[in-house]
Amino acid sequence: MPDHKIVLSADTPCDIGDELRQRYHVSLHPLHIILDDKQYTDGVDITSEALYEAWWKRKLLPRTAAINPDEYQRNFASFLDQGYEVIHISLGSGLSSSNPNAQIAADALKSQGNVYVIDSCSLSTGFGLLVCEAGERIKAGMSAKQVVKEVTALTPDTRASFILDTLEFMRAGGRCSSIAQIGAALMNLKPTIIVRNDRQGSMVVGKKYMGKLAPSLMKYVDDQLKNRTDLVLDRVFVTHSGMDDPAIIDKVVARIRELQPFKEIFVTQASCTISAHSGPNTLGVLFLTKPGSVAAN
Repeated sequence: MPDHKIVLSADTPCDIGDELRQRYHVSLHPLHIILDDKQYTDGVDITSEALYEAWWKRKLLPRTAAINPDEYQRNFASFLDQGYEVIHISLGSGLSSSNPNAQIAADALKSQGNVYVIDSCSLSTGFGLLVCEAGERIKAGMSAKQVVKEVTALTPDTRASFILDTLEFMRAGGRCSSIAQIGAALMNLKPTIIVRNDRQGSMVVGKKYMGKLAPSLMKYVDDQLKNRTDLVLDRVFVTHSGMDDPAIIDKVVARIRELQPFKEIFVTQASCTISAHSGPNTLGVLFLTKPGSVAAN
């Protein structure tokens, strides 16, 4: 734990990986996965691969459950009791009740100390980017209030999108119709899912790529990054839900290096919370843009 008295906290679907979790001393709060009427803890006793197998072999669809206010309150209180202020960054409120639940807990603890809750308005490393930005500011010695002010101001600047290899999990979870799934499969379409931070993390369908996954991903990376001058080049995430061919990830990273001089490129695997809805072979490139930049579809 760092010497200064601020704890950085986040929900597990920030997907930042162990390296960055340790770099910024992030306290992660796991969501819950419900499979076959049994409850699991995301990242602790269940894996994305187990979720996929349960669907393909037994047609068992996992469900995700938010962290409840009591869980947040216990975790936040343990830090307040040690004299820390807490900055918690949550999964977008348009996607989960985790954010309002964290706020309920923070309000209940007002007499014990300061807990600041930031709605990331995003998911996966789309809000992992904000966790890193908060971590950098805490390391620089900034006050908790100033960190919260500056990081909250960055929420419109996150760019989060993914290419789906299959719509099977989206369809099973009620997020797309059977007709759309069949049509995409027949035409070999790879749709892009765009996270709308102006809608607190709600998702919309973007550009659709035709053909095999690997070349579609190269076109997607080009569309996201080529010739752009509005990027914040400190870091970029390549986040995936588990790839049948890991070599695809290396190709994506190599292409990113050709297109833009990011200081750091982080490859991370999505949490079960994200993978349960996206299915396998989903991959996204996630980054920050300069304030006022217009989001690309």
